[in-house]
Amino acid sequence: MPFLPWNEIDTVLLDMDGTLVDLHYDNQFWLHHLPKRLAELRGISPAQSQAEMSKRYEAVFGQIQWYCLDYWAESLELNLEKEFLPLKRELAHLLALRDDTIPFLQALHASGREVVLVTNAHPHSLALKLEFTQLNEHIDTLISTHEFGVTKESQLLWQKLHKRLNFDPARTLFVDDSLPILGAAQQFGIKHLLAVDNPDSTLPNRNIDEFPAVTDYRLMLDDINAHPVEQNND
Repeated sequence: MPFLPWNEIDTVLLDMDGTLVDLHYDNQFWLHHLPKRLAELRGISPAQSQAEMSKRYEAVFGQIQWYCLDYWAESLELNLEKEFLPLKRELAHLLALRDDTIPFLQALHASGREVVLVTNAHPHSLALKLEFTQLNEHIDTLISTHEFGVTKESQLLWQKLHKRLNFDPARTLFVDDSLPILGAAQQFGIKHLLAVDNPDSTLPNRNIDEFPAVTDYRLMLDDINAHPVEQNND
């Protein structure tokens, strides 16, 4: 379990998918459900559909289009409201918070820290996940990077986010399951970084060693509770 100097952390920036929400839903939707349903809709083989979608994903990975439902609806020639979003809802029963998410968020709030969700998810994806998880009840500020037109992989995003939130990078913790995104945050100057080793509850741990990594936030609760922000600011 990584040691984090909680007496040096006032602000906690959190990714959503794979960090607070189990990544199983997204993995199933993008890698399996969407290609399968497109094959049915277009009368092509599942293998052909899978190969086509793999190429499409590869072409925009890490860019704003990768996360943009408007882009995917237009690219796949589907009506966003009437066709694409209903496809996303077909798997909504898989939407779930990680088991350790609520205890973690409650401890952060009780300790007086500012808790901000910073997700690359499209606003429609964010809305769907909030509908099924009520995650918004435990977060101070919700931000989709689509508001800025760039993703967390980009230094421009971190500059805009810093201007919007006015956080101190030296006293900020950022938690994400994406190593390239953690690297971008590190490049910007965020001092405290934490990777998620088990973003999809159905898959094995990834054994990350590039950053401190966590498999269960509940192991940090005692340390968080022992170092409230108010105490540090005296």
